Amino acid sequence: MDMWKYYDITHRHHVICNPTNSEKLDRLVELLRLPAGASVVDIASGKGEFLIRLAETYGVSGVGIDKSPFFVQEAEERLAALTPSPDIVFHEMDGAEFVPEAPRSFDVASCIGASWIYGGHGGTLDAMKGLVAPGGWVVVGEAFWTGEPAAEYLELSGMPREMFASHVENATAGEERGLELVHTLVSTGDDWDRYEGLQWYAASEFARANPEDPDLDDLAERIAKEKMMYLRWGRDSLGWAMYVFRQAA
Repeated sequence: MDMWKYYDITHRHHVICNPTNSEKLDRLVELLRLPAGASVVDIASGKGEFLIRLAETYGVSGVGIDKSPFFVQEAEERLAALTPSPDIVFHEMDGAEFVPEAPRSFDVASCIGASWIYGGHGGTLDAMKGLVAPGGWVVVGEAFWTGEPAAEYLELSGMPREMFASHVENATAGEERGLELVHTLVSTGDDWDRYEGLQWYAASEFARANPEDPDLDDLAERIAKEKMMYLRWGRDSLGWAMYVFRQAA
């Protein structure tokens, strides 16, 4: 089954494609206190919600990068409907291949929940630091282990133990790179439940509405596996947070 078709199906009821909530995203937007016309790059921008809220609040210019053709199309449609702006553009491409017109030129550089693009949390921080101007903001979303994960969970999920660190290690990774940690927005169990549960719900709805779809067996198998892993281990093993850093002036 095509990866992007899978995510399009399972995230049809998500506006924010991460295990957080609207209130926390609003708090993040408020914290940044950007001047009008500030420039933003959002890597793995999903359906564009972060950029759209920044455009609504501050009138920013910005670019969103995402590999999903479905998400990019929806982001463009949502932008046109909510806050039409020629200063916000979305591109379908690999975030790792994005090269700005000028290095260190953005007021905000974010990658919220897609550190795999840069080989992990540290690589993501390095990449965002290279995009943001002095005094600018680096925002990353990253999972963390809340305790020692079960060996069976790691084996079934295919995740190596070193894929994630602890919450404090995620935070200090930025400070080790000369970034000032100014805030964290940590997800709750309810945030996780909503994020995961809406995927099960969307998959069920899709299967009922499309009984002849050739990918239904693959969809059902993957959802069943992910549901089991989340309920048995994931909910008690993984946390998630948005980390807000500031670059030195």
